[in-house]
Amino acid sequence: MAAPHVPPFFVETIMFLSAAVVAVPLAKRIGLGSVVGYLVAGVIIGPFGLKFFEEPQQILTFAELGVVLLLFVIGLELEPARLWKMKRDIFGLGSAQVIITGVVLCAIFWLLGQPTNVALVAGFGLALSSTAFAIQILQERGQLSAPYGQRAFGILLFQDMSIVPLLSMVSLLTPKMGQQSYTDVAIEVAMLVGAVALVVIVGRFLLSPIFSFLASSRAREVMLAAALLVALGSAGLMQLVGLSMALGAFLSGVMLAESSFRHTLEADIEPFRSLLMGLFFIAVGMALQLDIIAANWLIVAVGVLALMILKGSIIWGLARAFGSSNSDALRIAVTLPQGGEFAFVLFAAASGSAILPSDTNNILTAIVILSMLLTPLAGLGLDFLARRLKKAGVPAEQIEGFGTAHPSVLIVGFGRFGMMVSQMLTSEGISITALDNRPDRINYARKLGYSIYYGDATRLDVLKAAGGDTATLIALCIENDQIMRQAVKQIRAEFPNAAIYCRATDRAHALDLHRLGVDFQIRETFESSLVFGRAALSFLGLPQDRISEIEADVRARDEERLQLQLEGGTYAGAEMLHQRTPREEQERSEAEARPRESNHP
Repeated sequence: MAAPHVPPFFVETIMFLSAAVVAVPLAKRIGLGSVVGYLVAGVIIGPFGLKFFEEPQQILTFAELGVVLLLFVIGLELEPARLWKMKRDIFGLGSAQVIITGVVLCAIFWLLGQPTNVALVAGFGLALSSTAFAIQILQERGQLSAPYGQRAFGILLFQDMSIVPLLSMVSLLTPKMGQQSYTDVAIEVAMLVGAVALVVIVGRFLLSPIFSFLASSRAREVMLAAALLVALGSAGLMQLVGLSMALGAFLSGVMLAESSFRHTLEADIEPFRSLLMGLFFIAVGMALQLDIIAANWLIVAVGVLALMILKGSIIWGLARAFGSSNSDALRIAVTLPQGGEFAFVLFAAASGSAILPSDTNNILTAIVILSMLLTPLAGLGLDFLARRLKKAGVPAEQIEGFGTAHPSVLIVGFGRFGMMVSQMLTSEGISITALDNRPDRINYARKLGYSIYYGDATRLDVLKAAGGDTATLIALCIENDQIMRQAVKQIRAEFPNAAIYCRATDRAHALDLHRLGVDFQIRETFESSLVFGRAALSFLGLPQDRISEIEADVRARDEERLQLQLEGGTYAGAEMLHQRTPREEQERSEAEARPRESNHP
């Protein structure tokens, strides 16, 4: 009997998924983080473990798409306003860390006898930390929005941006450059500049109209396909002219950072990025050559310890110089002492360009991987040290950052109602993020100067990308009752710390929102009806104090009727609509008083 046909890569996929499902939860359970789980899973199923895979380099080449998508997402986050708030941490602290750490490590490699080009690549490659690793650690600790977490994020942000010039440095150090004629060099430079310019121009002027057209079709899968096409297409264009795929994805992300589709694109890309980054770390673990480590164990061990101690010390000193407390500086230092995923990209590019010898590349890769594995262990002792510092009275200085300067509000639904709410908040300088799923509304609001993004109220990934998990208040100003009901349930479950304020379309909707436990609701026509009634009574000649009494009475009876309806149904409290008004009660009191007055002598 013939063996059943198995689709290509089916067995490999099963093995990858099985290894991740087993190793990652175990690693997180013991406090080492998901990235360590992926790395260990790779070691186990790789050529030096159970030998399910003999050529991890092929898988690593495909898995680098995870790094490409990571850079695309990073580019989406780099809108100018956010960069400006963090400019001191990013461009001051971040640049100082990369330059000083890179120069020091480069000098050490040069003093150890390495050629200048090798020393430059190795030194600056090891100066970069792991964005995926460090962000995961900060999120699992719940410290990403803490002062030290924000500063660590600023350093990582600059490191991610610095990969672009570092990759260009590898191109300049490539031996073949010296063998080319000036004409060849000029043509190559022109192609590079032309490719970058094409990505910038298309991203700046064409992508938003294209996504606006696609959004009008309400086909989510088409938007997802377009997002992947933009990221991978720009990456492919850069590779075609000899630059890094990551550079193209980064540029296209930056060009879309101010687009109204930014948060939806980020949410659409995120599952693919997460899976491919997991695959990337598994492939990295598979690439860890245990025989190289065994043959050079002393060099690798000294290299790992030297890297983590030296890099951590430099980061600690720079954080202190930029105003961090001793406790926060130590936390940053033990969060970022490892090598990063971009070191693999840089080393691979240098190895492919005949700059970095194969043995040196393998040893440096082993140092980076082991430094990742040891970083969580370095953090385990930090809590004890932090408690000692706290007992010693070390002050924790407050550092203003992008997440804590002001309370933030997420407004979902940006029609006339949402726009007026936004105007009230922004008039006081309160930070808002607005979402809507109608491209025409988005275009209109942007022409009026509002920052508004495309997004669906029922998609938690979009709400989270827009800042729902850190928002102080989420205002639901959408018109569809069913969508709002679904959104309220999801937000209450996933973002319990955010207050939920809702626009109710009518009384029945207001009752439903009461039952869902929202923090505040208002019927969209209630206040305008009261204002209308006040104007009518004023025209009819009633004094303002009497009008205010009537309004207060109507409000009180309306609220009492709402409570009765919550208990007894839609028609409960109907008599409240026909109770005597303050005027009738006053007339009755006057009528009762008149007979008493006539009996007086």
